[in-house]
Amino acid sequence: MIGIYGGTFNPVHYGHLRTALEVKELFKLDQLRLIPCCLPVHKQEPDVCGELRFEMLRLATANLQGFQVDRRELDRDGPSYMVDTLQSLREELPGQSLLLFIGADAFAGLESWRQWRQLFDYAHLVVMTRPGFHRRPLPDFMEQRLLVDREQLSAGSHGGLYFQEVTLLDISATHIRQLLAVGGNPQFLLPDQVLAFIQQHQLYQAA
Repeated sequence: MIGIYGGTFNPVHYGHLRTALEVKELFKLDQLRLIPCCLPVHKQEPDVCGELRFEMLRLATANLQGFQVDRRELDRDGPSYMVDTLQSLREELPGQSLLLFIGADAFAGLESWRQWRQLFDYAHLVVMTRPGFHRRPLPDFMEQRLLVDREQLSAGSHGGLYFQEVTLLDISATHIRQLLAVGGNPQFLLPDQVLAFIQQHQLYQAA
């Protein structure tokens, strides 16, 4: 099975990396693809370009076995729609079980995503939740796809919906950017090599 974990990663931090590592182990993934977004549809455009965010992600995962930073959204023109990303991955990996990992907040807005129903034509969706999370009632379309055992995900290549509790560290990329803008030190919130890269390129400094 191959996992897909997208985001702006602006910058990548231990919150991203901890959940990524957990789901890779929990779902026994052969590989986890981390896909930095170029032009997000539901967020403000990042103030740091995709190439720099890609490089920070590459530095953060360089020593993590089975992690791959995938640049397909950076190389594609226009807004970064996940349905296009999954379609391209499915074309490359026919028959492979693909798991798209998204947070509970993103899942709450899933019906606003472009062609959201088609996501299930290309991958399973795994919603990463906090301990104590209470799931709201699901539309029939999703309820019919709900799985109760993660082992069921390996039985097919796509189409399932599963909720997985993970350790969600209370670390925010927004907070890190704000800290850097006022000259604060975000050490221990993100990898040292990422912080060194930020300092080298003078990123996130106040204008």
